[in-house]
Amino acid sequence: MCLSIPSQVVELHQEEQSVTVETMGVRRKVSSHLMSEPLEMGDYVLIHIGFVMNKIDKFDALQSIELYQEIVEKMAAAE
Repeated sequence: MCLSIPSQVVELHQEEQSVTVETMGVRRKVSSHLMSEPLEMGDYVLIHIGFVMNKIDKFDALQSIELYQEIVEKMAAAE
């Protein structure tokens, strides 16, 4: 099973066909080779094995991130 947390585009690297995304405070560079539409700063995307798979709605992304934050907090409290 694959769990994809929405990530926000924070840097564009058009010459490399890649973007830097931030996922719950962690930044990483990923490929945008598979995207048919251009990405912009602030877009929310889903990543799979280092590739942007699709762009998602900001409202849906923020809701998902909030749920993931709750999961992380509950797991930390259970330790």
